[in-house]
Amino acid sequence: MSANFPYWPLARALRPSQWTKNIVVLAAFFFARWDAGQRAHVIGWLPLLNVGLATVAFCLLSSAVYLVNDVCDVAADRAHPRKRLRPVASGELSPRLALAAAALLLVAGGACAWLVNPFFAVLAAGYLILQGVYMLGLKRLAFVDVFVIAIGFVLRATAGAWAIDVRLSPWLLLCTFLLALFLALCKRRHEKTLLELDGMRHRVALGGYDRRLLDQTLAITGTATIVCYAMYTLSSETVARFGTNRLGLTIPFVVFGIFRYLDLVYRHDEGGRPEKVLLTDRVLIVTIVLYGLTALAVFMLAGA
Repeated sequence: MSANFPYWPLARALRPSQWTKNIVVLAAFFFARWDAGQRAHVIGWLPLLNVGLATVAFCLLSSAVYLVNDVCDVAADRAHPRKRLRPVASGELSPRLALAAAALLLVAGGACAWLVNPFFAVLAAGYLILQGVYMLGLKRLAFVDVFVIAIGFVLRATAGAWAIDVRLSPWLLLCTFLLALFLALCKRRHEKTLLELDGMRHRVALGGYDRRLLDQTLAITGTATIVCYAMYTLSSETVARFGTNRLGLTIPFVVFGIFRYLDLVYRHDEGGRPEKVLLTDRVLIVTIVLYGLTALAVFMLAGA
C-alpha cells in the first residue's frame, strides 16, 4: 500500500477502546465454568476457541458499524465539540475508504461468526440488523435509542451463550440490560448538559430528553440494577447451580461501582464515554478487579 495510506486514522476510526463492550460475550463462559450442570460444555480448547472467535466477531462487526455510522453522521459530527475530531469528520479518513474498510470487516466478522456455529451467526446478523435500524431512524427517538443500545448488550451476552451451547440465567440477562440502560442514560445526561442549547444539531433524540427526567430515570435504573443483581446472587436457582450462597459477597462491589459512576457523572462531568471511564478511572478499575477476585474465590471455594 502507499506510504500515504491513513493507517492511524483508520485504526482510530475502528474505535478499539469500545471493544471493551464485547467482554459481555465472555460472561456465559465464565459462569458456565463454575456451574456444575453446564461445566462439561466449557471443558477443553474448543469452547475457549469458540468464545474467543465470538468475541473477535463482535469486535469486527461493531467496528464496521462505527465506520458506517461515522460516514452517515459526518455533518452532525463536524458540529460537535468532540466528535469533530473523529477521522471521517476531520477529513483524515475519506468516506469511501471508511465504507470499504467496513465492508471488509463485515465479511471477516461474518466468517468468524459462521465458524463459531450457525446459531451464533444468526444472532450476530440480528445484532447487525438492530444496528442498521438504529442508524436509519431509532437513534432519533428519545428513550427508544437507549433501549436499543441496552438490547444490543443482551444480544452480545446471549450470543456468547449460544457460541458454547450453554444456558445463561435470565437474571443475568436482565442485569445486563439494566446496567447497559443505566450507562446509556448517563451518556445522554452528559450530552444534554454539554450541549444544552444546541443538542439537537448533534443528536436529534436529545430534544426529547429533559435533564430532570434523566436524573429520575438514572435513579430508577441504578436502583433496579442493584436489586436485580442482589436477587440473582441470592436466588435458590443460583445457589443450586453454583453450590454456594456466598455470591452475595459481590453485591457491595456492584453497589459501590454504581455509586462511583454516579459520582463521576454528577461531580466530574464524566459519563459521555463509558468505555473511557471504565478503562481510566482507577477507583472503578480496582472495584471491578475486586469484584472479579471475590467472585472467583467464592466459586473456587464452592468447588473445593
